[in-house]
Amino acid sequence: MIQQSNMIRVLIADDHAIVRQGLAALLEQEPDLTVVAQANNGEEALTLFREYQPDVTLMDLRMPQMDGVAAITAICIEFDKARIVVLTTYDGDEDIYRGLRAGAKGYLLKDAEPDELFLAIRTVVSGKKYIPSAVGAKLADRMDNAQLSDRELEVIRLIVAGKSNHEISQVMHISESTVKFHINNILCKMGVSDRTQAAITALKRGIVSL
Repeated sequence: MIQQSNMIRVLIADDHAIVRQGLAALLEQEPDLTVVAQANNGEEALTLFREYQPDVTLMDLRMPQMDGVAAITAICIEFDKARIVVLTTYDGDEDIYRGLRAGAKGYLLKDAEPDELFLAIRTVVSGKKYIPSAVGAKLADRMDNAQLSDRELEVIRLIVAGKSNHEISQVMHISESTVKFHINNILCKMGVSDRTQAAITALKRGIVSL
């Protein structure tokens, strides 16, 4: 029997109730893990973290009201020793980069085996980071890629939304020649040859979402 003081206290943040409940049931089967709270969005995760100050938080990235990255950032600013593991379906290099840059200590996909989830939790609690090799490789790719500027990010989001150069110029209050200048920079930085490929790459890497 593990003493209460040695139990690893877990907060789960995910906007899908069935995922939260499934994770909680899974974790409670382990003798050293206990779920102390469940949040259905980033704002609730921050509130519950303040209340329970768990040993580990499992954080989804895409949630309403406040997304996972914003929640991780807010928690880590307030609690510098927070241990957060991103648990998500998204494996785009930009998602990984943003999650870890915000302060997460681990990154795991929801299709991982239960034993890997337990290992990730215990590794992070021990003060180490948990980044699977496939995730690490994508993170390395992200570090090698030139970062888009705020203006370029705005342009690529509008391209993904199906806007023409003329429509983008109207939305952003810039000339069409400036739009073309930004698009050329985007194509160069992404290593693609046209705006369709740029849109597909941006979605695949998690730079933008639908």
